[in-house]
Amino acid sequence: MALHAPVLVLKDSLKRESGSKVHKGNIQAAKAVSDIIRTTLGPRSMLKMLLDASGGIVVTNDGNAILREIDIAHPAAKSMIELSRTQDEEVGDGTTSVIILAGEMLHVAETFIEKNYHPTVICRAYTRALEDALAVLDKIAMPVDVNDRVAMLGLVKSSIGTKFTGQFGDLIADLAIDATTTAGVDLGQGMREVDIKKYIKVEKIPGGQLEDSKVLKGVMFNKDVVAPGKMKRKIVNPRIILLDCPVEYKKGENQTNAELMKEEDWQLLLELEEEYIKNLCAQILKFKPDLVVTEKGLSDLAIHYLSKAGVSAIRRLRKTDNNRIAKACGAVIVNRPEELQESDVGTRAGLFEVKKIGDEYFSSIIDCQDPKACTVLLRGASKDVLNEVERNLQDAMSVARNILKTQNFYLEWPYEAAALAFEAIPRTLLQNCGLNVIRTMTQLQGKHANGENPWVGIDGRSGDIVDMKERKIWDSYSVKAQTFKTAIESACMLLRIDDIVSGIKKKQAPGGGGPKQPQIETEGDADTEQMIPE
Repeated sequence: MALHAPVLVLKDSLKRESGSKVHKGNIQAAKAVSDIIRTTLGPRSMLKMLLDASGGIVVTNDGNAILREIDIAHPAAKSMIELSRTQDEEVGDGTTSVIILAGEMLHVAETFIEKNYHPTVICRAYTRALEDALAVLDKIAMPVDVNDRVAMLGLVKSSIGTKFTGQFGDLIADLAIDATTTAGVDLGQGMREVDIKKYIKVEKIPGGQLEDSKVLKGVMFNKDVVAPGKMKRKIVNPRIILLDCPVEYKKGENQTNAELMKEEDWQLLLELEEEYIKNLCAQILKFKPDLVVTEKGLSDLAIHYLSKAGVSAIRRLRKTDNNRIAKACGAVIVNRPEELQESDVGTRAGLFEVKKIGDEYFSSIIDCQDPKACTVLLRGASKDVLNEVERNLQDAMSVARNILKTQNFYLEWPYEAAALAFEAIPRTLLQNCGLNVIRTMTQLQGKHANGENPWVGIDGRSGDIVDMKERKIWDSYSVKAQTFKTAIESACMLLRIDDIVSGIKKKQAPGGGGPKQPQIETEGDADTEQMIPE
């Protein structure tokens, strides 16, 4: 019987892998990614130094910051990196733990795959383990009084104790709690929502000491008044007007041509412009403001009228900063000066001041009554230090936000889940402390097996087996739950991949089949060529 020729469905340029080869490849890729950041877990963690594409240096032990800078080709490894980004956006902490846990979940599944277990069977077992882990979390979670500052400080400190700024004691935890409690909005039933991105601004200024960092009850931005000699740089209890429109003569949309027949018409045109700006300023000055802030331009004539009336002005401010000022001082951003009302004027600010810090001028609107936005002023020796402090602060603020939101906290590492993979975290902590891993892990397993005390775990600093409840080593419930969910669900997703097809090209435009020959442009073509906007 003649043998049939194999039927080729895919193009020659495509590369296809399937079956156990794919599973092994994915598991190895995930393991490689988790090994990159394994040493950055815990209080005894090491820092990584990375060179980014533009030649800048990043020094950090934040899992998400490290993986963001790494360029990876393997699709499974890319999907692992997405995990830490998701974790960072969702709860802001636990970015290293989630990668280590997902990598370990896949590593322990490898033996089952070699024994020809079907991936869906492994996934079913993992899902059951996740449900059990979450059920235990609910059982051992402890409510927290958000008004008890000492308790809040302890919680935030234990969550950021693994970071670079852990050596500065309560400093970062204090800043994070002050900032989140200031910018929080009550949702009722004792719950608070905090929008860290929108209403908490971090202003990094190199120079000074880290201890000089503070939370300003208001907004600070890198701007000076438009006419420093004529306008006041310090105003107590200012009346503030915020504008979203230019205080200058309207320019035509396109090129505008005006044909003047007489010389007097030119004078008339200038007078019309002056009159228009005079009216705009009169409408603003009617409300007796002390400070006018606009996101757009401010003409020289408008500056003259405002400074003559003793009003300070700031122009071309970012929209985000303008929104924060509105939240802080109770003003309303107005689009047209004609529509200004008394209720739009911000009166809750205690002080407007322009200060020179280093080489630049910074304006601050501070001492506001009940501000709903604030600025964290960070000082430090260099840009690299400041960037790392900012990353730590973001994590600390996320933890504080999670407490305000869920008001539940959970003691760290009290429960061994159904899978062996959960031991990856205490094991990594021991490795980073430089202790005998096998002996200590066996002792820990023995203590848990006896059921003596579910709060027993590894102290990340000394590597001793201690009672987490006594040491007050806490972790946020929402961070822990999200870590478990993300790690197990992604491990299941990667296990269920059994085919990888690579080398798929982007679709070409119709009629553009095959690579084009290079064309030589003539002089005639250059003139008729259409400009394509960037």
